[in-house]
Amino acid sequence: MQRYVDNDGNSGVSSYEIGSNFILVGFTSGSVYEYTYSSAGDSNIEMMKGLAISGSGLNSFLKRNVDKKYSRRIK
Repeated sequence: MQRYVDNDGNSGVSSYEIGSNFILVGFTSGSVYEYTYSSAGDSNIEMMKGLAISGSGLNSFLKRNVDKKYSRRIK
């Protein structure tokens, strides 16, 4: 997984991994969740990918738009 840059310095997200139709998100708590096209919707996943790469806004977007729409908890 790649380290989430966190440009604002206040995110609960620590890492991510991008796949063709999913994103894994690691949190500072140590938990890792998988969000997929099927669980959270194509447009949400693509937005999350962009936010992850930019290093800003991913945690806020998750809370506002896809909170419990993960496909599985990995860790």
